[in-house]
Amino acid sequence: MQITLSACQENNSFILYFVAGFSNLLYNKHPKPVAVILQTEQLNKRYGGIQAVDRLSLQVEQGSIYGLLGPNGSGKTTTLGMVLDVIRPTSGSFAWFGQPVSRTTKHRIGALLETPNFYPYLTARRNLEIAAEIKGVDHKRIAQVLHLVGLSQRSHTTFKGFSLGMKQRLALAATLLNDPEVLVLDEPTNGLDPEGIAEVRELILQIAAQGKTIILASHLLDEVEKVCTHVAVLQKGMLRAEGRVDTILSAKDQFIISARNLPQVLEVLKQLPFVAAYQPEGEAVNLTLNEGYGSADVNKAMFEAGVVLQQLTLRRKSLEAQFLEIIKSQA
Repeated sequence: MQITLSACQENNSFILYFVAGFSNLLYNKHPKPVAVILQTEQLNKRYGGIQAVDRLSLQVEQGSIYGLLGPNGSGKTTTLGMVLDVIRPTSGSFAWFGQPVSRTTKHRIGALLETPNFYPYLTARRNLEIAAEIKGVDHKRIAQVLHLVGLSQRSHTTFKGFSLGMKQRLALAATLLNDPEVLVLDEPTNGLDPEGIAEVRELILQIAAQGKTIILASHLLDEVEKVCTHVAVLQKGMLRAEGRVDTILSAKDQFIISARNLPQVLEVLKQLPFVAAYQPEGEAVNLTLNEGYGSADVNKAMFEAGVVLQQLTLRRKSLEAQFLEIIKSQA
């Protein structure tokens, strides 16, 4: 009997395993569509003769860390103000979770748009207790958010005794009190020292790992590249580029090559399908390759064409250069 029961158990396990595997196969074949958290359509804001935001249409998907990137005056803060119903749009529309903005949708959003504003002589915990009372949140939530932002051991320290980075983390704790689905942050690392920037950056990644969607505005290319999954590049209120960070800010490597017979080098480059672009610079040539190709491919192609390269140098392309190219190409 034991043998029969064991066999039945093994057969049942196999059947369950097969059914589960088949269900997973069907599920993967028809993946669940990603929900849209925020969508703007032709959003405009004009202050007299100044066009602060110009026909801005973008879409933020659930679970993403979406960055609004641009210099000061590019319309980032104005955009956040409009979608948070703080600034009235001149024209256009926006929707949260597929619905017009309302008290219900606002409750699902946590926002930090200005410098942290707490009572300086009250402790971190007492400041959060006041914020919880305003939001109608159970005080039990306070210990959770203090732990999340790494301030549990400093809960009885007064706000004035905090560093700038700790003050910003406390402000994030306040926005998390009602457990919002979305966080909207305007320049969250502005004014912080390198240590404070690193602390806030790590905290944002931790919050996102919990499944929350984060929308942040920043003028720092490096921060957007390290934190965000998606980015919208703004200039003078206009959308210049939008997409995944690894696509929009993919600073491709560039190569500098030179040889005695420069005209021959240029002729060979015309024939190479893996060369994305090239530009003569004095006695050398600056070239960019398609994805998956490198210096070995260039050297091999030139050698087979009878060209001996005198120089083959890799030059990393900075994010600043990539950003300036986006701005200039759309100007």
